[in-house]
Amino acid sequence: MFWPSLPLSHSLHCHLTVDCVIISTLTFSTPLVTAKMVRESKPLTLYSHCFLSVLMLKSCWLQGSTSQKPAVLADSQQGSQEYTHSIRLDGDIILGGLFPVHSRGERGMPCGELKKEKGIHRLEAMLFAIDLINKDPDVLPNVTLGARILDTCSRDTYALEQSLTFVQALIERDGSDVRCTNGDPPIFAKPDKVVGVIGASASSVSIMVANILRLFKIPQISYASTAPELSDNTRYDFFSRVVPPDSYQAQAMLDIVTAMGWNYVSTLASEGNYGESGVDAFVQISRELGGVCIAQSLKIPREPRPGEFDKIILRLVETPNARAVIMFANEDDIRRILDAAKSNNLTGHFLWVGSDSWGSKISPVVQQERVAEGAITILPKRASVDGEARNNLDLTRFSGCFERNPDFNYVFLLLVAFDRYFKSRSLSNNRRNIWFAEFWEENFSCKLGMHGKRPGSPKKCTGLEKVGRDSIYEQEGKVQFVMDAVYAMAHALHHMHRELCPGYLGLCPRMTNIDGRELLTHIHAVNFNGSAGTPVIFNENGDAPGRYDIFQYQINNRSVAEYKVIGHWTNQLHLNMEALQWTTGDLSLPGSVCSLPCLTGERKKVVKGVPCCWHCERCEGYHFQASEFTCELCSYEKRPNQNRTGCQPIPIIKLEWHSPWAVVPVFISVLGIIATTFIIVTFIRYNDTPIVRASGREVSYVLLTGIFLCYIITFPMIAAPDIVVCSFRRIFLGLGMCFSYAALLTKTNRIHRIFEQGKKAVTAPRFISPASQLVITFSLISVQLLGVLLWFAADPPHTFVDYGEQRTQDPENARGVLKCDISDLSLICSLGYSILLMVTCTVYAIKTRSVPETFNEAKPIGFTMYTTCIIWLAFIPIFFGTAQSAERMYIQTATLTVSLSLSASVSLGMLYMPKVYIIIFHPERNVPKRKRSFKAIVTAATMTSKLSHLAAERPNGEVKTELCEGMEASVPPPKTTYVSYTNHAM
Repeated sequence: MFWPSLPLSHSLHCHLTVDCVIISTLTFSTPLVTAKMVRESKPLTLYSHCFLSVLMLKSCWLQGSTSQKPAVLADSQQGSQEYTHSIRLDGDIILGGLFPVHSRGERGMPCGELKKEKGIHRLEAMLFAIDLINKDPDVLPNVTLGARILDTCSRDTYALEQSLTFVQALIERDGSDVRCTNGDPPIFAKPDKVVGVIGASASSVSIMVANILRLFKIPQISYASTAPELSDNTRYDFFSRVVPPDSYQAQAMLDIVTAMGWNYVSTLASEGNYGESGVDAFVQISRELGGVCIAQSLKIPREPRPGEFDKIILRLVETPNARAVIMFANEDDIRRILDAAKSNNLTGHFLWVGSDSWGSKISPVVQQERVAEGAITILPKRASVDGEARNNLDLTRFSGCFERNPDFNYVFLLLVAFDRYFKSRSLSNNRRNIWFAEFWEENFSCKLGMHGKRPGSPKKCTGLEKVGRDSIYEQEGKVQFVMDAVYAMAHALHHMHRELCPGYLGLCPRMTNIDGRELLTHIHAVNFNGSAGTPVIFNENGDAPGRYDIFQYQINNRSVAEYKVIGHWTNQLHLNMEALQWTTGDLSLPGSVCSLPCLTGERKKVVKGVPCCWHCERCEGYHFQASEFTCELCSYEKRPNQNRTGCQPIPIIKLEWHSPWAVVPVFISVLGIIATTFIIVTFIRYNDTPIVRASGREVSYVLLTGIFLCYIITFPMIAAPDIVVCSFRRIFLGLGMCFSYAALLTKTNRIHRIFEQGKKAVTAPRFISPASQLVITFSLISVQLLGVLLWFAADPPHTFVDYGEQRTQDPENARGVLKCDISDLSLICSLGYSILLMVTCTVYAIKTRSVPETFNEAKPIGFTMYTTCIIWLAFIPIFFGTAQSAERMYIQTATLTVSLSLSASVSLGMLYMPKVYIIIFHPERNVPKRKRSFKAIVTAATMTSKLSHLAAERPNGEVKTELCEGMEASVPPPKTTYVSYTNHAM
């Protein structure tokens, strides 16, 4: 501590104004309140007066605590008290230095354990850089740099208290209003005037110190503070840094996360400007760019309670999918977080992504290498020198003034020289570092005499230990940037010296009191090669450009852990994915995602408020994956492809000849065509025989033609649809039945008229001649043909693909059916007229059912029509009942063709097969008989009819007797006789 805290009673011994007493008292006892007041916009004069009062109080306390000594203190005495907790190097120009030599103390103590790397390494880097500059004839020739280096103890309020040392020389000391307890005025030693400050390390400390340094226009260059808040040049105009701000670092870390394919991460920040600002920058950039979601944002308190880190680890486990943890935390917090993860058996679960506060440091991972394995860390770009280069480099080329040799990389020389320098430090040659003895004990785990800092250590230090030989040594990551900061200040002073003191050896009067704002202008104008081999420059905000090295903490096959460079970031990420290793020998990339990627053909249903979490829903039915989040319906003639990423045409089918639905109808049709052809040929050959003539040759040939057409329609119905096939279907679909039933209707109507006429008179009815019968038949047929012609004119035939008939729930089974444009309604209309003829014919067949079969074909026609009606009554429910079936095309086509063929077959079998049988197998019956008049034929038929009625009204014996008597009197011998009314006189 710079000076001990004073109780209020001590401060009241000096006669000050009330405001200053309060400020001074609070400064001694409550640094946090002072820090708050420094942040407020108070006038500079008030601060200067109050800080002066604080210094006077300090002088009073020194005198009051040594009442036996004279009022005036010698410079040596003052110096022994003044520099007990700081390092002082004499020089023409004095630079301040702020370093976290110790960690934050616990249980009310300001300082804790020594920091070997972040503290001693960095502090020695400043001392080493000053030594080099003082020996360098090209930088500040004949001007010696001095230093005043203070310990911040990693605490912002303590650092603010310490930094009051830097402003002492800038405050006018008027002791007229101040008296010490013995009545004497205070005597002040001449303080060192600090022209610039190197530091601090933590952003929170730099922010606190920057607030007071800007009041006294003292430029500040930090070597490690990266909080984005410090880029605000309206509030921190005297602050600069040789490391890039966390806004660049946050972008680089986000690029790393994106490159790894991680979209669900947690963040962890140490409370304070560095941690909170870094996480805020990361969260803000991730929101702006999208693609990465924050599962949890946790904060580590400044003063964590026991078990606090275990609670943080358990909270991180609450979102197990967010394995990646973005850490903006200080070194101590990182170590304790890793230890908590280890103690909770979570080694290997978390994927650590550490900021530059972790970098490539050894201390956070000591004795917890396994839990830190795979951690990806980031560090501002620095020069890399391997061990062989460090060992083989000849440092004699530096010469006495550390001249640059063009044969060597100057940056490498600096780094290697620092390693040689630090390894050569010992208790005997490094007395200027007041904390080096404490470092010695800590580094070698020994105790220096009775006053050592390690009372519990059984081992005594010999003083002959050697850094790097008896202990592990690795240059701390920010050493280079400490040297960059010192050199930046030196180059700015050098340019200022050349401008204000041209040709002057040493400091000229114009540089006796260096103006801080003018020095700041020169700092922002520097441009030289720094430790990373890249130019050290500052933008208008005092920030360095963003250049980072990316490391991964790996354990090789020999169980040796080390940081391995896996890439770099300079405005964009360059990452060597092949160099990544997560556990020993494991090269597979782990995941940190809220939801696994959806499969092809699945859409993401995002969880509300968390765009990185979703549920996968498959695009069902005829939908395909149109985008990552939507499914769309394919057009009607298409279906989704196999992986549902697009649509493809639905296959088009038609009834194939080899299908069972086609084979059976074709087989029946072929048999029918053969049979019909055979009958036609037989009738033509025996055209003049009685049986053929008795059947009515002209109408019979029309009927056979209709039967033939009923069979032949099967082939156009099964053939692949085209315009010709569709035209044939329209023409012949109802034409065959029309031919058949028009002929049968003409026959039955003729029989009915003849017998009805015979009951009234013996004269023959009109229009019963063969010619008349043909005219009537073709008149009936012409109606069908006229309807077909009108159909052709109104709607020319064409084909179309019916995608609805076989549009199944499973798109894989969907088919388009190639069809002719014959709808069910058109089909009914086409067949309706033929069915009307069929029904009419059936009615006449019923009316002529009592005509004896000896005289005509009434009964065979009747049986034919009854059977045909049954066939078509069965056809209607089958045809229209399968309209919703997936096999509709096959069933309906097969039903229609088979029904037509069966109708034709019934007519063929009932009406013509018996005649053909007699013609071929019983030609003796096919002989001409005597001609009878029309009157005789009608009389015989009438008598036969009467006898039939009598037989039905009498008992069995009487019926037989009367029937026999009647037959003997009026009926010819019992021999089948075929009578043709055509051959009789009309």
